Amino acid sequence: MGLVGRCYAVAVITAALVCPLELGVGGGPWSQVLVLAALYVACEWLVRRQALSAAGGVETQTRWTAFFPVLLAAATLLRPGAAALVPVLGAVLAPAEPPRALRRAWNAAQLALAACAAAEVFDATGGSSELTRRQFPEVLGPTLLAALAFCVVTALLVGGIRVAAERADPYTVWRGALLRSLLPCLGYGLIGLMMAVLWSSYGGLAAVLVLLPLTVSSWVYAQFQQEEAAHQATVSALVQAVEIKDEYTRGHSERVSRASVLMARELRMAEERVASLRVAGILHDIGKLGVPTRVLRKNGPLTDDEHEAVQLHPTFGHEMVRGIGFLGEAREGILHHHERMDGRGYPTGLAGEEIPEFARVIAVADAFDSMTSTRSYRRGRPVTEAVVELERCAGSQFDPVMVEALVRAVRRHGWQPAAPTAADEDAPDVPLGIREPRRPAGAGASGAGAAGVKNAATRVAR
Repeated sequence: MGLVGRCYAVAVITAALVCPLELGVGGGPWSQVLVLAALYVACEWLVRRQALSAAGGVETQTRWTAFFPVLLAAATLLRPGAAALVPVLGAVLAPAEPPRALRRAWNAAQLALAACAAAEVFDATGGSSELTRRQFPEVLGPTLLAALAFCVVTALLVGGIRVAAERADPYTVWRGALLRSLLPCLGYGLIGLMMAVLWSSYGGLAAVLVLLPLTVSSWVYAQFQQEEAAHQATVSALVQAVEIKDEYTRGHSERVSRASVLMARELRMAEERVASLRVAGILHDIGKLGVPTRVLRKNGPLTDDEHEAVQLHPTFGHEMVRGIGFLGEAREGILHHHERMDGRGYPTGLAGEEIPEFARVIAVADAFDSMTSTRSYRRGRPVTEAVVELERCAGSQFDPVMVEALVRAVRRHGWQPAAPTAADEDAPDVPLGIREPRRPAGAGASGAGAAGVKNAATRVAR
């Protein structure tokens, strides 16, 4: 978390400290505050433990929606200032990454402000009086509005920390955060209303019974996390297999994935597609498992037969992942990431808009990392040179929109190429745009080159 992110977090924490003082913590017995806070701590612990068990002992991220009913019950039963106190203890006791104190304070602050806003909306729309008089379904409207207020405030605050700390695109971040949390928030809001109704009618013990369906829902979420962990393990194993076979591209898949995600956010893709593109970038070279190792590790130019063997790797990769259902759109990115805008790419010779969007993104990210990383046939070039080469090839090889997205992302976030190793010292220092030596007599042009030579930007990454 950089300086801007820390300043933003401190501002939110300060606002959360002022909120109970400005709005007051009266209007409800302290026993309700303490019981609801204890329920929140218990729910947060239960969900985290189930998620930990489902992930095989590895700490995974939990979501506030799993125990949101407790917070909404607080928003309906308590005054805004008192409702803001309910999530504080649970957030402070929850595990956090360094800097732990700041992150725990931030988590407590953003939940407190969201609960405070939900309580204020519930009270302003007449929900408190309707609940007191047990007027149903009149109280349903204020409850849904309170749940919506909680969702919006949380999305704005969480999105704001990402915009401040990561300089991410505000529209993409806030839109994604709001859409992901809206339906769960409204659905769990009904459970929160049930808790509040039972509490106001029969006391706190009856309201605790509502935690039974909440426990079931947290178990379902834990199973979802277990499936996500299995997917991640599958992807990691495939990438490790490729990098063991092709030592010169170690870390290449991760960097292509990172560049692809940065570009996707510049293009304002939905977060679900960004997640899919991240996987496509990681697995784009998985087909190299089907290419002979001697070809992948060969120093110097490739023969025609060797080029043809390398050019089969997108097809191999697509066949290897065809049966993995969770990849979805990522499969097309893996298959077509070596197509060209002018139709002279492979494996199918698609041109222009015929090339899937994922493939056009990965093509630029792949070439960019290849040019800035050292290979056996060439030392890595500076980022500025690589950008110039991409812009020169825009329109013929690369989609100009994707090139511009990468340029904006690099200017916004910077780029850290692969760290050089001792073995890289033997690689030739060949500037981009300089043509490679001709292959042995009789060898023709590669699929993307001409007259037996190949430009630096169009060279097959090996």
